[in-house]
Amino acid sequence: MRVSVDENQSERWKDIRRFTDRPSAFAHPQFDAGPQNMEEIHKRRVLVVGAGGLGCEILKDLALSGFKNIEVIDMDTIDLSNLNRQFLFRESDIGKSKAQVAAEFIEKRFDIIICGLDSITARRWLNAVVCNLVEFDNGQPDFSTIVPMIDGGTEGFKGHSRIIIPYITPCVECTLDLYPPQVNFPLCTIAHTPRLPEHCVEYVKIILWEKEKPFGDEAIDGDNLKHVDWICEKAQERANEYGIQDVNHRLILGVLKRIIPAVASTNAIIAGSCALEALKLASNISISMNNYLNFTDIEGVNFGVVQLERNPECVVCGRAALTYTASSSTTLSEFLQEIKNKHQLVDPTVKGAGDMLYIINPMMPQMEDVSKANLKKALTG
Repeated sequence: MRVSVDENQSERWKDIRRFTDRPSAFAHPQFDAGPQNMEEIHKRRVLVVGAGGLGCEILKDLALSGFKNIEVIDMDTIDLSNLNRQFLFRESDIGKSKAQVAAEFIEKRFDIIICGLDSITARRWLNAVVCNLVEFDNGQPDFSTIVPMIDGGTEGFKGHSRIIIPYITPCVECTLDLYPPQVNFPLCTIAHTPRLPEHCVEYVKIILWEKEKPFGDEAIDGDNLKHVDWICEKAQERANEYGIQDVNHRLILGVLKRIIPAVASTNAIIAGSCALEALKLASNISISMNNYLNFTDIEGVNFGVVQLERNPECVVCGRAALTYTASSSTTLSEFLQEIKNKHQLVDPTVKGAGDMLYIINPMMPQMEDVSKANLKKALTG
């Protein structure tokens, strides 16, 4: 029996069409049942950031949900420290505002962004970019310039998914306290009184690698077997010296690459939630969740959706200016350290009355010497 292309296509999406082609009591008020909804899903442009365990599940679910225009950025290929250069920027953008270029890129190319990262730093950067592209009219956000972001994350048997509508729902920065800080060990403990197997690995990574330079000027590469073997050998020697057990390749890779334990079933559940929210946004078949889903199956399966609130003092989506008081002798370096500690920033850019005071950007190397020289100057200088 022959089956036409149209019949094949109809059969392929029949389960999705049960929701897109029929009226529903759970649909969004703007929902209009009909075949045009499936066509809209096909046309929507989706960016998936992260193609690890969670990201791959998200990609599969999106494809099975009818999305055809999908682009993916994988953090194993694009180094985190180079995200802003390799992900969005080109040579023609040198000298332009990073926020402006990134916003223009996303606004032109994508309707929905799904974040499947295990990096808080990358989440914050992408969140800032998405918020920066929103334009305002009489103090109100222009909805035509908003690109929604769906964020998913997993750790062992726990996970979350959330939907971020810039300036409408809380952004990543508003709820930064939900994310645990990265674990760092005191250098004095690593060097003199190691007690954990992780201390031994960190000692080799931070101190011994630079001291012995086993592979010349090569930086540590967690994917290079020779590097890992050398670190394993030295870490075991260190562990034996202090009577520490359980130093092995698995532990070393976890420390070097900051690997977060992954469970396939957790990834599948959170990915399904992310893809479902994307489907809702693209077709209005249902109202989006409001706005944070928490999942755990440590002791039975438990789901919970909570409505997080925006932080009016958020440095990304808060509209109010924040005021800091400093003495006349406070240096730029001291001021930077204060705002870094308060807002968990890494390398914030500081601009004075028309002049750039501090910016560390690989695309503007000429500014590095000027920026570092300004660190010693007083704010009133």
